Amino acid sequence: GLGRVAPLGVGGLVGGAVRGHLVGVRAAPRAFAAGYRPRRPSLTAPGELGDLAAAIHRTAEQLQARAEPRAEEALMHALLDALDEGVVAISSRGDVVRINASARRMLRVRVPLPFSVDHLPRERALRDALTAALAGESVEQAEFASDDRVFSLTARPLSGGGAVLALLDMTPARRLEAIRRDFVANVSHELKTPLTVIRGYAETLDDAVPAASRRSFTKTIIENVARMQRLVDDLLDLSRIESGGWQPKPAPSDAAAAVAEATASAAQAARAKSVAFQMDLEADTVFADATALRQVLANLSENAVRHTSTGEVVVFTQRSDEGVWVGVRDTGSGITAEHLPRIFERFYRADPGRSREEGGTGLGLAIVKHLVEAHGGRVRAESVAGRGTTIAVLFPSAEGDVTDA
Repeated sequence: GLGRVAPLGVGGLVGGAVRGHLVGVRAAPRAFAAGYRPRRPSLTAPGELGDLAAAIHRTAEQLQARAEPRAEEALMHALLDALDEGVVAISSRGDVVRINASARRMLRVRVPLPFSVDHLPRERALRDALTAALAGESVEQAEFASDDRVFSLTARPLSGGGAVLALLDMTPARRLEAIRRDFVANVSHELKTPLTVIRGYAETLDDAVPAASRRSFTKTIIENVARMQRLVDDLLDLSRIESGGWQPKPAPSDAAAAVAEATASAAQAARAKSVAFQMDLEADTVFADATALRQVLANLSENAVRHTSTGEVVVFTQRSDEGVWVGVRDTGSGITAEHLPRIFERFYRADPGRSREEGGTGLGLAIVKHLVEAHGGRVRAESVAGRGTTIAVLFPSAEGDVTDA
């Protein structure tokens, strides 16, 4: 009995040890498949099982060596595609071998990689920079235009041959520069006219002139000084709003009270022109900054009266699911379709001569637009030349607020 039991006991111990090593060897490939790199399986006894463990370890090392470059390449692709700048890599043979999403969008290229540089735009500055970089010369800050957009280009040669291009869309910056130039030119022009008038009349007052003429000259000087004061005030308002120096403090405002106060001057001017000035207030309350609401109403109403010689001007409020529309409609001269989209631009006038003669600064609607957008609202304009204009702004409701019924 003991003779039979002993071999079985030894066999059981050896079998248990083998099974333990097999479990470790079997777990290793599973860990590799899951992306975890375990330590090399170790066996104390030589043999085929030990050879198998060593083979698994070598295979894991090879897989790891291949996986790491792929992971780095995927990370580099992700980083390049996240850039706003365009990046294009060109081989020494003249093939584009890498291009990020921004460069594809800028250059309007959709063909799959790799592709010939012939698919890139044929702008001279781009081609010259590419040729220079492939010849080993760096190109700094070249510019080219494509599809009404302006791009800044940097090209550098690669040490192993080829070149890399970096692109930056300069269109927004160029537009801002154009706006700045136009702004300076417009301000200069707006100030030059009244200053010329003031100087001319002031110089005339030095001479011996009748008392009646002196009063007329003095009145003209005062009117032009007031015009410049309005312009400067509007410029300061616009600058403060655009720079973020002013932030609205919305609160429920009584529409009737705001309209009555803000449009008093416009109503008086309308009566002087025999133009009816009326109110149509569907919404009694507007959720808006009280000062901004009054300025919006004043600008819209004065603008409407300025361009209306017969008929009526109506200030209205209108409820909507989003909030309250506040606006003014008139039966004035109207605005042609070509001018309508631009009336909210600074100093833009559909009728420059008439607007200046009647005291307009060209900034009123730009201020209205900025005030309303600061509330999270928007503006709209509808007009038919010769039949009148409606300009309205949306003041959004307070969160959780229900517009009055």
